[in-house]
Amino acid sequence: MKDVGTVGTILRHKGSNIWSISPDATVFEAISMMSDKNVGALLVMTGDKLLGIVSERDYTRKVALKGKSSKQTHVREIISSPVIFVTSGHTVEECMRIMTEHRVRHLPLLEGEKVVGVISIGDLVNWIISAQSATITQLESYITGGYPG
Repeated sequence: MKDVGTVGTILRHKGSNIWSISPDATVFEAISMMSDKNVGALLVMTGDKLLGIVSERDYTRKVALKGKSSKQTHVREIISSPVIFVTSGHTVEECMRIMTEHRVRHLPLLEGEKVVGVISIGDLVNWIISAQSATITQLESYITGGYPG
């Protein structure tokens, strides 16, 4: 598949909302925040320092299936670390490969040590669909003689 953009470009279109939680918060608070924000993962941060990521998958595998209480388990007990991350120059194709290899659905986007956004598998799929739709429209226009040039 032809490269269809970088994650920096996607982030400029999508926005750079970052939802994070303290490692001292309870898992219940994390799940509640995920539900409120309609996201599947939160960055675990102390100030501006990225410590890890906590996802719905972490909750189901490390709390629910082990019979632990989400109200008494702290996020620091279940975070996934070290964090797999990308930079703004990574291509969509590279990010999909990274997500597939590491079996993750969210990638923090870092500039140096600063978190500037998060890219999800859904963001990548939506970008690819948009790029393919634009290509199809251009080809149809070219074939029907409506393409300028």
